[in-house]
Amino acid sequence: MVTTIDPDLQEAYLRRLGLDPEPPSIDALQRLHRRHVERVPYETMWIAAGDTWTVDPAGSVARIARHGRGGYCFHLNGALSELLRSLGYAVTRHVGGVHGPDGPSVDALTNHLVLTVNDLPTDDNPAGVWYVDAGLGDAMHEALPLVAGAYDQPPFHLVLDASDDGVGDWHLTHDPAGGFRGMSWRSARADISEFAQRNQWLSTAPDSGFVRVPTAQRRDATGVDVVRGITLTRVGDEARPPTTLTDRADWFGMLGDVFDLRFDGVTPERLDRMWARAMSAHLEYAGDS
Repeated sequence: MVTTIDPDLQEAYLRRLGLDPEPPSIDALQRLHRRHVERVPYETMWIAAGDTWTVDPAGSVARIARHGRGGYCFHLNGALSELLRSLGYAVTRHVGGVHGPDGPSVDALTNHLVLTVNDLPTDDNPAGVWYVDAGLGDAMHEALPLVAGAYDQPPFHLVLDASDDGVGDWHLTHDPAGGFRGMSWRSARADISEFAQRNQWLSTAPDSGFVRVPTAQRRDATGVDVVRGITLTRVGDEARPPTTLTDRADWFGMLGDVFDLRFDGVTPERLDRMWARAMSAHLEYAGDS
């Protein structure tokens, strides 16, 4: 596949991550993974603003590298796969499905884009295949060896298993304190077009949680910051009670300070719509609770 990243765009992308280009290695891969989840938030504010984003990796790369935005899995992992490929990594995209308490299901497949990186053997991972995922929001801080086992990434305990349940070939079980139960994925190579229909539904359907409640999440080495609607929470070190930001200026300031989100070029009308959707989601939730 031809990369969408020219040298200037690659430089801008790496500048946002605060990294210099370096040859593929497991240490370099982990630096890229950590910085990506720390500096490029999982976010759906674009949906609340009334924007339409496709799964095209070129658009995702440009928004991340030059416009201070994030996205959800299709955009974050789609862009990261292009960055990794431009740096010389052997990257494969896979169909995945995040699921709830009922467990993995075929219906959930295509709601998540998974990456693996090959050809980086270590003593603990001689096959050299790594599970890479910057698109889960609150789960992984670093890539995992594609080896069944339990892995601690504070504050979360993650479990990776090979699967023969008829849904996927691999399964990630999240920590009970995390925002979802687990995610199953298939080993077969996927084309980015396989996620287009699900992206359309997730970003436009009235029943989609992404449409109903704007969110942003940012992972770091000891925890995760999460805003849903106008309520900010912290899980892990320095955990704090939920904070509700009812002032518009405070809310937008928080999105910049906590999640490194910029809205340069977003029209005042779309910013108004974003704030109104966040406030509406809060009032709807308060009415249901």
